[in-house]
Order: sequence, then structure tokens, then C-alpha cells
Amino acid sequence: MSNAVAEQPAVEYGHVEPAMVHFDDLDALGILHNARYALLLERALTAYWSDRGVAYQAGRASTPDVFHAVREFTISYLAPVTGTGPVAVHFWLEHLGTSSARYAFRFHSLDGTTTYAEGHRTVVRLDPATLRPAPWTDTARAVASTLLRS
Repeated sequence: MSNAVAEQPAVEYGHVEPAMVHFDDLDALGILHNARYALLLERALTAYWSDRGVAYQAGRASTPDVFHAVREFTISYLAPVTGTGPVAVHFWLEHLGTSSARYAFRFHSLDGTTTYAEGHRTVVRLDPATLRPAPWTDTARAVASTLLRS
């Protein structure tokens, strides 16, 4: 990505990850398709956690925390993303429980003046053998602590 995308404004809490909107992300009206927001958020979160050693690579999870499922995803669309190019994805943790985590997020222009969408995403860490909720590891808690909004 270009330097303009890499240079994100500092935020008081959470993290801002750049996301690129491609032509195939647009709907027939030339705006970002509503379903693509979830995908762009997933990619932003994956990049953040992967950069901090929590990743799924070469068929293996670096920690058991990679095995989790989305329990809830809510989003409000505030302004359309009209065309291709970079957008910013600002996300943070509102809550970190024993086995769940609740993110808040917002999609905005690179300069921060336009908010396109905002919402919440809750995930639950699962035991891969039983598919039952399992506690986050100390590794995940350490990374997550950098995202908690105080």
C-alpha cells in the first residue's frame, strides 16, 4: 500500500488499520457492498493480531486463541464509501471476559472527517475438541490489553 495509507493518525485508544477497497468490493451503485465491511474488519483484526504473534500459518495456530467464533456482529451504515481506495478501520476492545471479547469499530476516511460505519463484534474462544467456550491464554490477554478502552 502507499505511504498515504500507511500513515494513520494516532488514536487515544485501540488501533487504526488501513484497508483497501477494491473494485470487486463495490455494488452495482459503485458503493462498498454492505457485506464487505465484515470482511474488511476481519482482515484488519487479523493483521493486528498476526503482527503480534497470534496467527494461523502453515496449517497451524500459533496459540489456541486463534480458534474462536463470531457470536454477534452489528453495524450501522452512516455514509457510503463511494469507489475504490483506502479507508481506515479503527477498532478497540470494550470488554475482555474469560472466553469472550467485544470489539467496537468504526470505518472512516483517512483524515478522520467522515465516518462510514460503526458497530460491535463479539467473539468467543472455543476449545477445538469440544467446541465449547474456553479461556483466553495469557498471550491473548497481553495483546488484548493493548486494545482495551479504559
